[in-house]
Amino acid sequence: MTLELRRVTKRVGAEMHIHETNLVLEEGSFNILLGPTLAGKTSLMQLMAGLEHPASGEIWFRGKNVTGVAVQKRNVAMVYQQFINYPNMSVYENIASPLRVAGMERGEIDRRVRKTAALLRLEGMLERRPGELSGGQQQRTAIARALAKEADLILLDEPLANLDYKLREELRDEFPRLFAGRKCIVVYATTEPTEALLFGGNTATMHEGRITQFGPTSEIYRRPADLTTARVFSDPPINTAPVVKRGDTVFIGDGIALPAGRLAAVSDGAYTIGIRPHHITPVPKGNGAGVIEGRVLVAELSGSESVIHFELGGDTWVSQSHGIHPFEVGSVARLYVDVDRGFFFDSGGRLAAGGE
Repeated sequence: MTLELRRVTKRVGAEMHIHETNLVLEEGSFNILLGPTLAGKTSLMQLMAGLEHPASGEIWFRGKNVTGVAVQKRNVAMVYQQFINYPNMSVYENIASPLRVAGMERGEIDRRVRKTAALLRLEGMLERRPGELSGGQQQRTAIARALAKEADLILLDEPLANLDYKLREELRDEFPRLFAGRKCIVVYATTEPTEALLFGGNTATMHEGRITQFGPTSEIYRRPADLTTARVFSDPPINTAPVVKRGDTVFIGDGIALPAGRLAAVSDGAYTIGIRPHHITPVPKGNGAGVIEGRVLVAELSGSESVIHFELGGDTWVSQSHGIHPFEVGSVARLYVDVDRGFFFDSGGRLAAGGE
């Protein structure tokens, strides 16, 4: 079983929401759509579900062209970031609702509802109505309804975005268990790179209606194909600057020289360097780290992590490090750059060298 998008586009008036897209998702796979707000994630999911029709191209599922098939005739379930439940129905009836619409036998409905409720820890709440539940319990109910349907395609559109931090972390930990062993295709949309890394699977990075790269999540993170993908897959934002590489040295602006390290083998010339914030630290990491100094603009301490925004060559860069490293705003910070973990992008923004 595969879901295949063939040269699919979506247009709203004169505006292109999804540029020509080719994508193949396999049975049993967990797939992430990662990108900022308005990148096209929801639009792409609506096309996959059959809620919207493409302006051009075809959508194939199980070897059949389903481009014009209504969503009601597809075995698809979708969960949104809003808690969409029927307010006048109990939790039990909310979970059972798509099964009743499908004309399923009463005993099978009861078995599926109770099995899914146990999986999502809703057993003691089956007689309650959504208004009597917390936000996390309401979202669990919406997810349970999707799972009980045993859909071939499950689409999760930022389902944890409206939950508080504790509930998000709790459900994030449970997601791999919820979908383990199922033969469906799962597509999960998020704006958060950390969420993509936590879930693993495959990731499609999206920017302005285009998929910039698709493949195993860890591989895309370690070797983004281009600067756009690297920016999508970095939080805090990746630090970038135009550089000139000559021999064993990388020059940033006037007077900032860093050792090229393992990037020394790259041809001399002009590039854009990309350094993720956790590779710029108050103490050296790795061999041959380069030293930079920048005036601190913002200093943040969060638990056991320190983040500073500092000025470097007229640009604002970010350092993120473990431990408490107090910096005063306005002071000059001495920091170490692990160039070995950086990226070189050519004039067209394509990855020329480097990776984590």
